[in-house]
Amino acid sequence: MITALLRTIILYFLIMIGMRLMGKRQIGELEPSELVLTMMISDLASVPMQDFGIPLLSGFIPILTLLSLSMLISQLSLHNLRFRALICGTPAIVIRDGKIQQDTMRKNRFTLDELLEELRGQGISSVEDVKYAVLENSGSLSVLPRTSQQPPTVSQLGLKLQDDVTLPVILVNDGRVIRQNLIACGRDENWLHKQLAQQKLHSPAQVFLLTLDEQGSVFCVKKEAAQ
Repeated sequence: MITALLRTIILYFLIMIGMRLMGKRQIGELEPSELVLTMMISDLASVPMQDFGIPLLSGFIPILTLLSLSMLISQLSLHNLRFRALICGTPAIVIRDGKIQQDTMRKNRFTLDELLEELRGQGISSVEDVKYAVLENSGSLSVLPRTSQQPPTVSQLGLKLQDDVTLPVILVNDGRVIRQNLIACGRDENWLHKQLAQQKLHSPAQVFLLTLDEQGSVFCVKKEAAQ
């Protein structure tokens, strides 16, 4: 029982490290090579988990080999455009100026039903309203509507507004002070305690969330008592 637990934990962390090396992606955003790698690693890891007669090293070596191969392919793809196109493919335009590119759809085995479903999912009911629709390498569809179908921007309306978009930095997360963020914002513990005192709080443990934006505005959410 303990052996099975240890083997599972070791393989789990090995696969987690491998997935981290692949970068932050959702399943639907994986390139074909990455999807194949994920499926093969899951199969290889399941064998030594279930069969204790197989040495754990027999699972390690194939998994490490695949991860090394994946990293090598990624490096080659960064430096060679032709190799990248061969491994990852290239985006394909399936709608150009309101016209469906039927040859492109046939080459990519992308059906009309799938195209219309993707358009409806992005709030577009007519193909004629689309300037370009690009089938990405991940299989997702990027849709660029005609200018007449897009909502007007502030500049198009001739309005002059101050750009007040800021990125808040989390200083307290569920009672825990994120000290590196506090230092990066040029603040210290004394400043933090003054902010807490203004909120009638005595310690960060009473705070669920506290952020500071680029304008110096503090947003604080008090921690609720457990039910």
